[in-house]
Amino acid sequence: MKTKKKFDCVKMMRDLRDKINSDIANMTPKQIIEYIRKGRVDFEKEMARR
Repeated sequence: MKTKKKFDCVKMMRDLRDKINSDIANMTPKQIIEYIRKGRVDFEKEMARR
């Protein structure tokens, strides 16, 4: 019996990785560090709201 996947974690991970790679492709190392820090802060704010 075949079931249709509602959530594909491998596809999600690959899509996110591709987005991040395209976002940081032309950034300097300092810009990449700031990008990661901002993402962490945004994530922590989101988790605090839950």
